[in-house]
Amino acid sequence: MFDKILIANRGEIALRIQRACRELGIATVAVHSTADADAMHVRLADESVCIGPPAARDSYLNIPALVTACEITGADAVHPGYGFLSENARFAEILEEHKITFIGPTSEHIRIMGDKIEAKETAKRLGIPVVPGSAGAITSETEAMKVAKEMGFPVLIKAAAGGGGRGMKVATSAADLGVALSTARSEAKAAFNDDAVYIEKYLLKPRHIEIQVFGDGKGNAVHLGERDCSLQRRHQKVLEESPSPALNAAQRAKIGETVAEAMRKISYRGAGTVEFLYEDGEFYFIEMNTRLQVEHPVTEMVTGIDLVLEQIRIAAGSPLSFTQDEIEIKGHAIECRICAENPKTFQPSPGQITYWHPPGGLGVRVDSGVYQGYRIPPFYDSLIGKLIVTGKTRNDCLMRLRRALSEFVIDGIETTIPLFQDLVKQPDIVDGVYDIHWLEKHLGMK
Repeated sequence: MFDKILIANRGEIALRIQRACRELGIATVAVHSTADADAMHVRLADESVCIGPPAARDSYLNIPALVTACEITGADAVHPGYGFLSENARFAEILEEHKITFIGPTSEHIRIMGDKIEAKETAKRLGIPVVPGSAGAITSETEAMKVAKEMGFPVLIKAAAGGGGRGMKVATSAADLGVALSTARSEAKAAFNDDAVYIEKYLLKPRHIEIQVFGDGKGNAVHLGERDCSLQRRHQKVLEESPSPALNAAQRAKIGETVAEAMRKISYRGAGTVEFLYEDGEFYFIEMNTRLQVEHPVTEMVTGIDLVLEQIRIAAGSPLSFTQDEIEIKGHAIECRICAENPKTFQPSPGQITYWHPPGGLGVRVDSGVYQGYRIPPFYDSLIGKLIVTGKTRNDCLMRLRRALSEFVIDGIETTIPLFQDLVKQPDIVDGVYDIHWLEKHLGMK
């Protein structure tokens, strides 16, 4: 097992990883920018190192600074959390070159799944169903038109190196295609320094279903059920639940085993999530995230398995601590992403938290790195916490969520709590009959 882990992240996920390390008796190193000097994960770590000014590119994305922090503290492993460098294959390689363990998949698997085109081709070879689309990157508008007409409009243009909804544009007709193509390319170039795009069939009313997988790099792999992430705004997830109200046990077992078998074939190591669009009983692969997900707590709550603990164990060379037969989905869990944003305009709302009262009680979990008096900096993602509730049934879970949201008080800044208070009252949400377009329609977005 590791002696000391450096946590190459910030906020609630840094604190989440730190807690797992403490339960394993592992010392922790917190890294931080000058803007995060008073962050909770910095206060609670065994050691902390300032790695640069506020801008992420000069701190949390500064690979030389992170490697130096490992060397001066003697950290023998790095947990990247999610975001930042968590899916950066070169970062994983550099750590290995310095004899530091990257807590995650191999750099090869990160690189393959990080290229959306190669990931789709790999999924095909592994027997995972995929969305109909172009065989590779689209190089011209003429080629794009040919592919789009073959599969039929509407189509979705996506950045090959993309993620987080950036570089994605819908063309509803041939007249829209040229503008959508050029816009997607421009966004992809700006966000990822790579303007390669490809085309997929745009499904009209799909759900976003993702399968949590775990492998030990030794040919063993399992799935831990699914999460329904269909409530989205501009391709950004807002609320997640497990299990999905759209699937039955047979469907869950079939797609789960398909994905787990694929991971066995490639000897995948660590945590991963294979994401699908689901419509009319069919699953279509869209991407794989080779890291921990923001929404991992809902899986933890229905399986009773600590995913971060398992990540660390596997990175240290241990085999999976459970078999597929030992994984049981019990009850229901829902996560709300609480952001420092106006609940109607979604404009960021950085500032000082003057009052903080999180909810509690049976079946209520709050993952957050903030506290009363903490000042939220304007330089990073607006997520300030995650409210996760569980219940024996989905209805029990929704009732508990309503209660928990009514108790959650955050003063001094605007948050998205009112949005969730509205959502849990909506008949479609209560009945579980929503798709990936539902929230934008509800919000009156075009």
